Amino acid sequence: MIELPILDVHGKKVDVLKIDEGALGGEVRHALLKQAYVITHGNQRQGSARTKGRGSVHGSTRKLYKQKGTGNSRVGNARVNSRKGGGVTFEKTRTREDFRTSLTRKMRQLANRNALLAKLVDGEVKCFAELSFKEPKTKAFADVLKAGGVDRSCLVALNGANENARLSARNLDNVTVTRIEQLNAFDLLNHRYVVVDKASLQAFIDGSALTAGKEAA
Repeated sequence: MIELPILDVHGKKVDVLKIDEGALGGEVRHALLKQAYVITHGNQRQGSARTKGRGSVHGSTRKLYKQKGTGNSRVGNARVNSRKGGGVTFEKTRTREDFRTSLTRKMRQLANRNALLAKLVDGEVKCFAELSFKEPKTKAFADVLKAGGVDRSCLVALNGANENARLSARNLDNVTVTRIEQLNAFDLLNHRYVVVDKASLQAFIDGSALTAGKEAA
């Protein structure tokens, strides 16, 4: 059982949330997390990389100077690969446009939960009793992060209805805001800290956040 401190907006411990590791996969599965990360990263590739060969480079095909009599080595046109601005010897053509692969639904869901477990084990989850603001104010959210000891990049997971908190956090450097039902292994592993409120975290663990997100959509 993991005991996660619950903080107030001033960074003081006000409660403890007990989390069963079994609900998040039981143990950190490094192979699964790597597989999920690599697949998500690969799915973001555009597959549009290409280079130009000597036949595709713009330029004249005129021989630069005569074959003999100059004392220089023989040379052809300006588009040869040995000259600046010339073509590439083995040019890369766009032969593959889709790099997409996928995990099964159960593997993807387990990876998302297991990534959160890894953050909990490493003490990188900052859970606040609530993240409510009367009005959007970036400085107020920055003060909350500072009080909570967030000094590196962080992922802020919020309930979709918490609009003021989203607007307050979105302009901060090294801060990414996401909805709690969209929490995934790739984003979790790409940030040092996870910042979340107690109600949203409990909703993610018991699965009610995903159900609420589908109903809202």
